[in-house]
Amino acid sequence: MAVPLQAIVIALLIHVLWGGNPVAVKFSLLVFPPLWTAFFRFAIAIVCVGIWAKLSGIPIWPARHEWPALMLIGVLFTVQIASMNFGFDLTTGSMGAVLIATNPIFAALFAHFLLAGDKLTVVKGFGLLVAFVGTALVLMRGLGDLQVAHGVWGNIILLMSACLLGGRLIVSAKVLQRIDGVRVVLWQMILSLPLFALGGTLFESISWDAIAWEPLAGLAYQGVVVAGLGFTVSFYLMKRYTPSVIVSFNFVSPIAGVLLSAWLLGHVITGHLWAGLLLVAVGLFLITRL
Repeated sequence: MAVPLQAIVIALLIHVLWGGNPVAVKFSLLVFPPLWTAFFRFAIAIVCVGIWAKLSGIPIWPARHEWPALMLIGVLFTVQIASMNFGFDLTTGSMGAVLIATNPIFAALFAHFLLAGDKLTVVKGFGLLVAFVGTALVLMRGLGDLQVAHGVWGNIILLMSACLLGGRLIVSAKVLQRIDGVRVVLWQMILSLPLFALGGTLFESISWDAIAWEPLAGLAYQGVVVAGLGFTVSFYLMKRYTPSVIVSFNFVSPIAGVLLSAWLLGHVITGHLWAGLLLVAVGLFLITRL
């Protein structure tokens, strides 16, 4: 099926919006620590996706045989999101945007070993190599930061989160063969909420005295725009056309994230980061060619 220009433009816009997620997280972290940021983000997103599921006539409550897979996805989701937010808290928005966007690299590696019919080709293998070199350049830039221990740990945690995200995407792909995608997305968020709330209550404190419109806007952006609108629109495009409509533009997110970080957070983009960003974007483009 031919994909109309309108759908392509919407897919590009969705990736630009996803690229803004690291910036939104950085703003929300000014008041809400990592686990509380995740809690409020997905509390908002659950409402958005739940409404969309209801309007679409999609059953929300899982069948008994679906619970084990949903619980596994929920645990992976919780650990990945928590590590991502902790990583964002310890590094810059621009660095975070590039590093978390490397998840398709790990997804391609996991898919090669776990998914039948999704083996690495010469082009994908070359894309992996290019993206890995780009990631190394980004990490080298992190080593030059003044706050070395602070920034390096954040970069390492984010790379681990990207690896977890890549693995979670492959596990989800297998689960989606037998469970509706809306239920998978909705219940991974629902199951994560008690864990985020428990961790936040035990280990974190919200800085209510620093409350302002920026952190609240950051939470709303993550919950409504990224997790709510981003999911529903991308799901609609993939269902109506083909997954490549969304996957083919993965390289846009890190570019948008770096530019938005420079604009909204005032981050200075160094030569290492520009070079690394370009290589990661090219690598992602090659990896996601179908």
